Amino acid sequence: MSKNLYIKTFGCQMNERDSEIIEQLLAQEGYIATAEPEGADLILINTCSIREKAEQKVFSLLGSLRPEKQKNPKLLLGVTGCVAQQEGEQIRARMPHVDLIIGTQQIYRLPEMLDRLSQGVTSKEIATDMEASFTIPPFQKLLNIAPSPLPVAASGCKRFVTIMQGCDNFCSYCVVPGTRGRETSRQVADIVEEVEILVSQGVREITLLGQNVNSYGTTNQVADQQINFPKLLRKVAGIKGVQRLRFTTSHPKDLTEELMRCFAEIDNLCPHFHLPVQSGSNAVLRRMNRKYTVETYLAKVDLLRQYRPDIALATDIIVGFPGENIDDFQATMDLLNRVRFHSSFSFKYSDRPHTRSAEFGDKISEEEKNRRLSTFQQQQDLISFERNCEYIGKKVEVMVEAVHMKNLKGRTLGNHIVHCPDSAASLVPGDLVMVRILDAGKHSLKGKIEN
Repeated sequence: MSKNLYIKTFGCQMNERDSEIIEQLLAQEGYIATAEPEGADLILINTCSIREKAEQKVFSLLGSLRPEKQKNPKLLLGVTGCVAQQEGEQIRARMPHVDLIIGTQQIYRLPEMLDRLSQGVTSKEIATDMEASFTIPPFQKLLNIAPSPLPVAASGCKRFVTIMQGCDNFCSYCVVPGTRGRETSRQVADIVEEVEILVSQGVREITLLGQNVNSYGTTNQVADQQINFPKLLRKVAGIKGVQRLRFTTSHPKDLTEELMRCFAEIDNLCPHFHLPVQSGSNAVLRRMNRKYTVETYLAKVDLLRQYRPDIALATDIIVGFPGENIDDFQATMDLLNRVRFHSSFSFKYSDRPHTRSAEFGDKISEEEKNRRLSTFQQQQDLISFERNCEYIGKKVEVMVEAVHMKNLKGRTLGNHIVHCPDSAASLVPGDLVMVRILDAGKHSLKGKIEN
């Protein structure tokens, strides 16, 4: 008898991929993924603890599910992801109606946990046993599981493929080394096998995923030490059926010229690069333990644009880091105006448990952080609009992602969202079409399909 599974995912692409893995695992146990929590037999909240706001959303959602759990005692409620890894016992204390707490390094054992729960073993006993017996990184264990059809929530033309887990950089504000562990790279043959399976199922765009893909294969003996990340890119790009190839995320200190050349030499590698800078101030970067300077970052951006002039650059920015003064913030604004990123993800700094920056003095007031964030985002919106206007009149390749009635939504090679209203063509997700861009906004483009 089938059971319904609902997963709510917060956070980064790593969390999205973990949710896909969970769906694949539980599909083999008879669970069917659903788009709504109503009527679900199992609800899982896949969490992110990078920012305080995301963690607050998780606890708010868990609180709102308490009446549903009381109404339906057979409903199982679980928390997985970074918050679960970091705050396990605190979740149990605050939310006693939660049945399972599954850390990032335990998701592959979720079927076993559910089976033991059905036998009357308490969630605390399960957590203690699992922690004591943990020995294998998740992606290694999953390789022993036969591939299953794409789950409902993950079906389509695009998929993430994890190539490594964890992080060795220890940025002073970041919890990832504590929640996802040290860097571990996956075997090349297993990455290739997964990509081949996905394209055989109709996937056309692959995004290689890791906390720092640039250091793939350099920090342990799991991966083939003869293949670094640029060589892995070329290998995956050569797999028949991979029409578009992307990757995320990169650390600027590990960005090599060999990787830059890939954007000029690999035809199906999309000219879109997410390169988090975090701050435009060298003083702040030192306190963040980022291990590069503004000058080296800018030099790499300039060289990257020599290899691929049309590349669309995105970044991450943290405003209001402890000790960030007005000059430091102005340096970030200067960097924004110098690079003119196509887009950025910008956030207010917030203390996270077990990070070095949580102990730093010279905290910035919430009022000042709000002001700086607003200033940055307003300027980024203006630059994004101006960047998007550069495409007006141009003909670009768009991969279809959704079609509703005659309205088409797709994405360019540079990762720009494109809307084509009143499209007469009969298209499905994954199709490639040429679109003439007619209009631009801050966050998307509008165009008309042309042959």
